[in-house]
Amino acid sequence: MKTKYKILLLIVSVLSSYACSDFLEEDPKGRLAQSTFFGSENDLDLSLNALYRLAMVRCGSNQYQVHAWAGDDISTHPASNKQDFREFDRYAVSENSTRLRDEWSATYQLIKAANYIVNNADRLIGDDERLNRKVNTTKAQAAYWRAYCYFHLSRCWGKVPLVLEDEINYEKPISSEDEIFAQIIEDLKYAEANLPALWTGSPWAMNGMNVAVSQGAAKATLAYVYLSYAGWPFNKTEYYDQAASKAKEVIDASDSKREGYYYELLDEYWKVHSWAYNNSNTEVLAATYYSMNWPWDESVMSSFCDVIEDIDGGSRGGGWNDSGAEIKFWKNFPDGPRKEATFAPKTLLSGVLQDWWYDPNYGGENGRVVCNPWYLAACEGNRGTEFDYTKGNDQGDMIGEKSHKIIRLSEVYCWYAEAIGRSGKNDNFAYEVLNRVRVRAGLEPIAAGSLAPAALAEAAYDEHGWEIAGYYWGSLAPRYHDMFRMNRVKDHFESRKQNTPVEVAPGVFRKEKVELPNVQWSDAMMYAPYPATDALLNPNLN
Repeated sequence: MKTKYKILLLIVSVLSSYACSDFLEEDPKGRLAQSTFFGSENDLDLSLNALYRLAMVRCGSNQYQVHAWAGDDISTHPASNKQDFREFDRYAVSENSTRLRDEWSATYQLIKAANYIVNNADRLIGDDERLNRKVNTTKAQAAYWRAYCYFHLSRCWGKVPLVLEDEINYEKPISSEDEIFAQIIEDLKYAEANLPALWTGSPWAMNGMNVAVSQGAAKATLAYVYLSYAGWPFNKTEYYDQAASKAKEVIDASDSKREGYYYELLDEYWKVHSWAYNNSNTEVLAATYYSMNWPWDESVMSSFCDVIEDIDGGSRGGGWNDSGAEIKFWKNFPDGPRKEATFAPKTLLSGVLQDWWYDPNYGGENGRVVCNPWYLAACEGNRGTEFDYTKGNDQGDMIGEKSHKIIRLSEVYCWYAEAIGRSGKNDNFAYEVLNRVRVRAGLEPIAAGSLAPAALAEAAYDEHGWEIAGYYWGSLAPRYHDMFRMNRVKDHFESRKQNTPVEVAPGVFRKEKVELPNVQWSDAMMYAPYPATDALLNPNLN
């Protein structure tokens, strides 16, 4: 076992040689392995093990999707060591941000591994049809993760170098967002055509469900990519029809349990992020799975307990707890079992459970540093146990085993309904699937045909925001991505800049502690700067 693990680490090193400055650092030690790799079927498995390990790292930590902090659902600490998160929260990101650099680096490392598989696995193509199919499914998995990476890069930076080769190029030009999306769609179509609907056998399946990305994951990802392509900055509204069509393929196959599509909603929302369903969640179409058996210093496969710091006036969180909910978002969140499962009902303050807004010295010198609701989704207790909010932050460890959910079926329902509405249609099935999400959340169903198409789209947009509130660990579509494609980030910026106190209980008002700069909005603020370390090496990033 130890020998196999060392081999895996070697393959990871070979397939991720972009290192900390994306594709701008070369490791000559990898050349011999790269020239002789894919000489046997076993190399396909080794390359995928390496690919998924990098995917687990990319999705396993909040520092690798930090751009999602610009959404209206998340805020952070006003001081402490959260400067890099705060920069995204405030739309004032520095090119020297370490989190910015980490997201760029981890994403390009995964692209490098995917490129190597896509470009070289065909060495094994021959007369063996079974092996040829395996080559194609291996390439399809790599193509999926490459598309996933470029989608996130486009949401954070817009124009980026479109690296599809294995060679080091210190002067790689940046590509337009249209070029990036064209490649994303091409990769996802290849993945869709070559991935199975249902995997069997370890490690690609577990408990009768997919661990590796599948045909359903590729279709669902295409649906959201089309939804995004129809929105800002492209405004190619004809893609709303394609988004609806692709989402419906997933829904229809899941409803009929056709061709291995086992996906279905869990009956109660609290189960979505619970430990009990961690490895048997039937509504997950794509996720990354973790084990505390992986060494921390080699994997960074961590599930962060998301309790806000300073819960009792001190810092019992140890500096690891980074985010809370934005107060206005919490206020507008519909009451019901979904809200109860999304936010901690109470906060432990000096050993007493209090409402999250409790602060007898609010606004004074001895008031709480942080005063926000906090999310439960990523919290977990000691290994193999549910998180108990009544114990505050005195449990568990920052290294965890909670799966990080990339796409859930409830999201596909919302995307279908929204795409139907935005394309000017008003079919009954859109109401049916949207109501599946609403009823589970404890909300009243919407009568079929009772809304204008635009209102139906807005209802689905809102519903998706509540379904994935505060969740950004590897998520394909965190709240910020929805706001981005609808060009609503600037509206949130203006609202946060005013920072009007919100009445959180009768006569009790709270506002965000993280203040936004009093500057004029520019659409350039939708994008982060390129990391300074890479801009020094590639003049096209200046």
